[in-house]
Amino acid sequence: MPKRTSSKAPSRAPKPGDRVVALVGKELFLRQEYTAQLRAGLEASGGAVDTVRFDGSSASAADVLDECRSFGLLAGHKLVVVDDADQILNQGTRPLFERYCASPSEGATLVLRAEKWHKSKLDDLITAAGAFCRCDEVPEPTALKWAGKRAKHAYGVTLDDQAARLLIDRLGCDLGRMDTELGKLAASAGEGGTITRESVIELVGQSREEELWAVQAELLSGDPARAIGYIRRLLDHAPRDAAVPITYACVDLARKLAGASAGLRSGADVRSMSAALRLWGPSQQAVLGAAKRMSPAAARRLLHEAVDADAGQKSGLGRSDRVLERLAVRVTETIRAGGKA
Repeated sequence: MPKRTSSKAPSRAPKPGDRVVALVGKELFLRQEYTAQLRAGLEASGGAVDTVRFDGSSASAADVLDECRSFGLLAGHKLVVVDDADQILNQGTRPLFERYCASPSEGATLVLRAEKWHKSKLDDLITAAGAFCRCDEVPEPTALKWAGKRAKHAYGVTLDDQAARLLIDRLGCDLGRMDTELGKLAASAGEGGTITRESVIELVGQSREEELWAVQAELLSGDPARAIGYIRRLLDHAPRDAAVPITYACVDLARKLAGASAGLRSGADVRSMSAALRLWGPSQQAVLGAAKRMSPAAARRLLHEAVDADAGQKSGLGRSDRVLERLAVRVTETIRAGGKA
């Protein structure tokens, strides 16, 4: 099977004069946004546009290319969009698309959208006929700038710097999720208003990672009373199924401790090990510090106990609150005793 990789063809945003466009990358929002901009540009330059969509996992190359070559009945130009385009491009069909890109129809724009892509000479043919646009996940500085501009131009509000940073802390750099939350925050701020850090705290929920870390931070304190008190407050003020994510947080912490303890004892590279265990920010030093004081055998025992507690809870063995309290005591005491508990 060919290796899936991003093309190295020159990347730029599509223009109305392009007849073949590839939108490739993991950022779904960018693929959709570029398509919308392309359609708007075509309408502005030539009038009505007829959009035809295909699923690359099930459509045939012949149907897609016939659609591109045929005349539209109701509009002067066609926008033919193929999602999961990498799945329609294979050894048998690629020559068909190569021939089409060498002489594309003037009455249609073919848009190939895909998260992944097989690099080939088709990339250069697409670039010659139009544009190859990479829609990769953006880095944090780019996401910060984008969020501010999006808030202003799309929603007519100002996004202050602290609010933008907190939004990214909670959502990551997923532009689609950020756009959804910006719309909600803008509606609350009102036209011409300002989205503040306080409004993000109020209206945008914690990320799953933040929720996990909040529980794990209490467990890493090594204080059973503190951890139990926190878990009881969560159970008292959260939905009925709150025990599920809390238990997961306990198991996840035990897994990280077991992996870190074994890795540190064997002399593994800390950076690589942290990435594999998904240790970021304040959790990295806290987990590594606890794991350093714990023997791999003790960490493994703790993981087995956490997994057994999770399985028992799912089987209906005992009350969830009692299971979690016992597990919290076991985790905190093991951490406090350095694995000797």
